[in-house]
Amino acid sequence: MTMTKQPVDPAGADRCPTCADRDTSAEEKQPESARERVNRRWNEILQETRVAQTGVQILFGFLLSVAFTPQFRTLDTFDHVVYVITVVLGASATAALIAPVSIHRILSGQRMKDDLVETAHRLMMCGMVLLALTIGCALLLILHVVVSDLLAELLVGGVMLWFGLCWYALPLWLRRRSTRRLGREQD
Repeated sequence: MTMTKQPVDPAGADRCPTCADRDTSAEEKQPESARERVNRRWNEILQETRVAQTGVQILFGFLLSVAFTPQFRTLDTFDHVVYVITVVLGASATAALIAPVSIHRILSGQRMKDDLVETAHRLMMCGMVLLALTIGCALLLILHVVVSDLLAELLVGGVMLWFGLCWYALPLWLRRRSTRRLGREQD
């Protein structure tokens, strides 16, 4: 897996190179070829995967260690069930977020990058849902031990709502707003 370095725009070095193309006028912008597009999308997925993999691996490592603590044996059945669900979700999230690497390695040289990018995109989306659920369950496990059941459930519900807003609702809203803006510009 090789990474191509994105060009740096000195005038806007703090902007995302992928998003910076919106700052240029239509005359200055060069159309992106299909090959360039799939390579750009693959590089974006690699960068996003690195961030998500690190988070899920740290969380999963922490979860695995919990079962070997003295207090774990004193937890009730509910907490043990939540723990098992959390570990399974964490393992599933890890598998989904690392799968693009394995798929790329196996399919390298097969001229299937379009399929690879689409599959990696879907796995990343699935992995992010599993990661959010893992975090929610881990939070429930921790808060159930520390505060009352009702307060734990309310706090976890609030955090999960926040995840839904930040990770899903906001990007979908931005996409819809951009689509409408582009539609008005074309009229």
